[in-house]
Amino acid sequence: MSALKPTRPWLLGLALLGLAIVGYFALVPGATANPSSWRFEWPRTDFNKTSVDFDEILSGGPPKDGIPSIDDPNFVPVSEVTDLGPQEPVIALVINGDARAYPLRILTWHEICNDVVGGVPVAVTYCPLCNSAIVFDRRVDGVATEFGVTGKLRNSDMVMYDRNTESWWQQFLGVGIVGEQTGKELAMLPSRLESWERFAARHPDGQVLVPNNPGMRPYGANPYVGYDSERQPFLYRGDYPEGIAPLARVIAVGDQAWALDLLREKGRIEAGDLVLTWEAGQNSALDTRSISDGRDVGNVVVQRHGSDGPDDVAYDTTFAFVFHAFRPDGALHID
Repeated sequence: MSALKPTRPWLLGLALLGLAIVGYFALVPGATANPSSWRFEWPRTDFNKTSVDFDEILSGGPPKDGIPSIDDPNFVPVSEVTDLGPQEPVIALVINGDARAYPLRILTWHEICNDVVGGVPVAVTYCPLCNSAIVFDRRVDGVATEFGVTGKLRNSDMVMYDRNTESWWQQFLGVGIVGEQTGKELAMLPSRLESWERFAARHPDGQVLVPNNPGMRPYGANPYVGYDSERQPFLYRGDYPEGIAPLARVIAVGDQAWALDLLREKGRIEAGDLVLTWEAGQNSALDTRSISDGRDVGNVVVQRHGSDGPDDVAYDTTFAFVFHAFRPDGALHID
């Protein structure tokens, strides 16, 4: 069998990502996985219990933990950071006064960071193929667990697993889909995908994730060059939403989503007690080779009117096809 011959620059980068992570890349990534073969790699996973069709789950290339989660994160104060571009994207998380930034230049290569913030065990996750940056409380039925990367995809979205039961979880939904924890749901925590300079200005005393081993990966490089300008997503077999490009960014809040272009045009959208705002000044992490040179996709803030003022709301700036795949009955506002 001949090796995979990518026809797109980002696909070549994806192959190199696999090589850098595990020393090899599957010859035919995307081949439908076989539950009988899964059992060899996943002896603790209960494949008799699932909420999805196994044919929907594809191999992304790397094996279990081939994309290594960060389980012992290392942080430095905001004042000591020197290698982040001012508009580079970070996932900003604040819990009980503990403010931390997780740069996508790092999470692109690890996808999950298991951490404890403000006394709360969290999983900070990023799926590059869906541009889905979501933070979860990683307690299941009150018991904390760590999460890792299965190497599998469903609707092009990362499938995670918990290390307590080795059940599989859908990253975009935070829902167990295979194994003992099928049907369980993780709590999504409010966070922001914002530029480094905005986080530093809001939290000058905050902490910033840095690599445990700076030479382990080419941090700051984007292995998915040009991906968010493609006409179609990678390893996706579903249909597409109408009236919007599959890889157009949308802001998803529960079962509603708004096109980023619409929010950028208006600057502010009010929907019930929700307020969405947009301001320029954040690089795309999926555009140019160097993340710090990516085109400006802007900063989104989603808040809800509360009795004591506005409160941040959990949201995701993802792609239109992702919202359509996982929220087929949801409302996608494009004009």
